[in-house]
Amino acid sequence: MKLRRLIILVMLNLTIIICSALASTRVDVGLDGQWKFIRQDVAGAETPGFDDAAWQAVVLPHTWNNLDGQDGGNNYYRGIGWYRCHLKVDALLAGKSLFLKFDGAATVADVFVNGKLVGTHKGNFAAFCFDVTSLVRVDQDNVIAVKVNNAWNANIAPLSGDFTVFGGLYRDVHLLALDKLSVSPLDYASPGVYIKQVRVTPETAELEITTKLRNANDSTKTVTVHCAITDADGKSVASATSHQELPANVSGDVVQKITLRQPHLWNGVNDPYLYKTTVEVGDGSAMTDSVTQPLGIRYFRTDPNEGFFLNGKRYALHGVNRHQDRIDKGWAIGPAEHDEDFNLIKEMGCTGVRLAHYQHSQYFYDLCDRGGLVVWAELCLVNESGKSEAFANNARQQLTELIKQNYNHPSILFWSLFNELRFEHKERETAECELISDLNKLAKTLDPTRLTVAASCCVPATHPSASISDVVGFNWYYGWYNGQAEDWPGKLDELHKMLPARSVGISEYGAGASVQQHELNPHKPGDTASPWHPEEWQNVVHEHAWKAMSERPWLWSVFLWNMFDFASDYRHEGDHMGRNDKGMVTYDRKVKKDAFYWYKANWTSDPFVYITSRRFTNRTEPKTPVKIYSNCVAVELKVNGALLGSVRSKDRIFLWNDVALKPGENNVEVTGTQDGKTYTDSCVWTYQPRTKPE
Repeated sequence: MKLRRLIILVMLNLTIIICSALASTRVDVGLDGQWKFIRQDVAGAETPGFDDAAWQAVVLPHTWNNLDGQDGGNNYYRGIGWYRCHLKVDALLAGKSLFLKFDGAATVADVFVNGKLVGTHKGNFAAFCFDVTSLVRVDQDNVIAVKVNNAWNANIAPLSGDFTVFGGLYRDVHLLALDKLSVSPLDYASPGVYIKQVRVTPETAELEITTKLRNANDSTKTVTVHCAITDADGKSVASATSHQELPANVSGDVVQKITLRQPHLWNGVNDPYLYKTTVEVGDGSAMTDSVTQPLGIRYFRTDPNEGFFLNGKRYALHGVNRHQDRIDKGWAIGPAEHDEDFNLIKEMGCTGVRLAHYQHSQYFYDLCDRGGLVVWAELCLVNESGKSEAFANNARQQLTELIKQNYNHPSILFWSLFNELRFEHKERETAECELISDLNKLAKTLDPTRLTVAASCCVPATHPSASISDVVGFNWYYGWYNGQAEDWPGKLDELHKMLPARSVGISEYGAGASVQQHELNPHKPGDTASPWHPEEWQNVVHEHAWKAMSERPWLWSVFLWNMFDFASDYRHEGDHMGRNDKGMVTYDRKVKKDAFYWYKANWTSDPFVYITSRRFTNRTEPKTPVKIYSNCVAVELKVNGALLGSVRSKDRIFLWNDVALKPGENNVEVTGTQDGKTYTDSCVWTYQPRTKPE
């Protein structure tokens, strides 16, 4: 009986706390629960009384292309889908300002509340937010209906790209309930707080914090804005307080300046130290809103001859490109999938990541902040630009959303303006370069503290488009689409001679690889669009490429393509239709390809040994090379229990040629030695001699 009373008392107190929070502070309610969905256009679907009983029940995130967008044929559904849900807003929220925030929808989203159009958003990747206060009925049933259309649109970027555009409400949806005096969520769906690092040295960090305020009251308010910075232990280290009159139904900015002495710097993977910045808004003595943002203090630069510098010291910036889709899920993924991706990227030893070719989830940027990965964040201007002013305006909109929504992430150091614009129409080349210049100016206006970048391909390195951004990367595929793997040293040296005063990096390189296809003496496929993508050739390409790049420290960055296999429904090659298989890890994240361990051997220090061609289990030749990737000093090999010697290597490759196999199973064992400790790996290869034709 006492226990029951205690439980009731605890629940009562908890209810009081929750009700108090609902009544006085910012409320963010996830709306990912039960929605009804249909993959077609339906007349009248926005009306509250519409009968959606026959529609499919879904939960968000959701996409309608999770299967047909990955199976090849370039025929996945691109069109309209409708979503509907019922929402009852608690009476405790009466008097609050109410907003619907969508973290992402592809491509055009028309949002209705109780039959009325709230607004339309155009673009696949950014968040968007609408004020629905006047349309939502508190303590009554409300119907939210969203018409989403991922059809190709001449006025919306991207117009094309080597990836599937997964339609739907593929990220989370929220109901925000704010006091009438609050930080605004309507500045391009940003946090409404911008932390500008005006000047940073090891001794001081000069910060400028801009808060976007809104007063939806019918009277003027004297607003108190208190900004507090706390360290990783939660200790307050600096603060500022401002007072400002804000007239009725008006928005305005408050700008505060704070200087930190002897700041603890955010230093990449070595020490990704984070402060927190909390902005509290008050009406007299009552706090009406609070927003907390990460703060990682750092400074950085590039040099044409010495590469990339973080906090005054040269920093080896190497890593991968990442697409956000998953097998059978498309873009509709959650924290568990993001966590797995991030952990695999870190395991391989990356210090940076290029998040291609669009704005990624806020959750993943948060992971990079906490884990120390330097981020190249990218606008989805891919392959080609549109002819209309509407397209140019949409590109500006999406760049503005990218920068404003991600302004406070310390991991982001580069805003990218485009990827692989082809400039195939000479009569439009000048206009396209003018658009890029305009975007570059916009990026520098919105955020003068970061560098702009672009990924150039398929045009000469001296093309005018490659000189607009602060720095540039090149997408080169020697050993795959063009040239030979052995071309890398010479091509890189030619690049440096052509652009001696320009900071250049490699933003893509690589080769396709099937973990089901193998070749004893690998060579470049005659046609890379063929079904034959042996895993061993990917190894050869990456070995040559990384060796050449690692010997040229003037490269400010190196980002291989790609971390994971991903969907590209038009492709018909390798062992799966509809897939780009250049990943270091398979699409389902279950198999780390050989090349994953090549980079792990070069980019990490925790000792290991790894046998390449381990999945080449059925052999028909009596002799084989045995190649090991390892960061150990020495590696020894045993085959069927017989020791074949110990090898030392300076390039992380340990090789034995012409190792004899016996008919049947062959047990291959390797042991690495490092600092007196041993590390092992093993696999089994079965040798079946070829049958001679009669």
